Amino acid sequence: MTDSFTREGIRIVKIFVGPFIYAVGVVMTLQANLGYSPWYVFHQGLGRHLGITIGQASIIVSAIMVLITVLMKENVGIGTLGGVILIGGFVDIILFGNWIPLMRNFVPGFLIMIGGLFVIGLGSFFYIGAGYGAGPRDSLMVVLTKHTGKPVGLCRGCIEGTALFIGWLMGGYAGVGTVIYVFGIGAAVQIVFSILRFDVKKINQEPFYETYLRLRDTLR
Repeated sequence: MTDSFTREGIRIVKIFVGPFIYAVGVVMTLQANLGYSPWYVFHQGLGRHLGITIGQASIIVSAIMVLITVLMKENVGIGTLGGVILIGGFVDIILFGNWIPLMRNFVPGFLIMIGGLFVIGLGSFFYIGAGYGAGPRDSLMVVLTKHTGKPVGLCRGCIEGTALFIGWLMGGYAGVGTVIYVFGIGAAVQIVFSILRFDVKKINQEPFYETYLRLRDTLR
């Protein structure tokens, strides 16, 4: 019983640690001042039109993606909903506290942008490794892959490209950093996962009902 509680405690901690680290990485890419990532171009553009913060826009968009995922019969877990609320909330807290200064020159901006990609990879390691459900964007990617039969990379590229295009039309800030993000995020995540010997294919992402049943049995 003690071992079960310990393992469960570690998984729950990962739900909070992962999104926080991920949010730090996101803010690093924002404060690089070279252009936002595709999704944050979209979030900024949406935020400008609705009069809300980037973090709040992130929460709204993530919630919509989770709804689409559910309607298309794909499982979501408590980690999925945690990601919806926590990442956007942490982004707002870090930006409000000005924990990471805005870069004014290209070289430091480039360095913090690259560093941010690796920090995002580290956050993903904790977040996905908790096994409580994939994040909203990953869930949407899985849904499109299953329903279209197209390669996962193509589906992810279409999602990112669509977010970037719509966000740019709404006034989101795209620049050289956006290009760096598009081409660098996959490599950074892969390097982090390789260093930590983390294989996402071996992680069983639990839907809500499986988590409930397992926790109920553990507490008996």
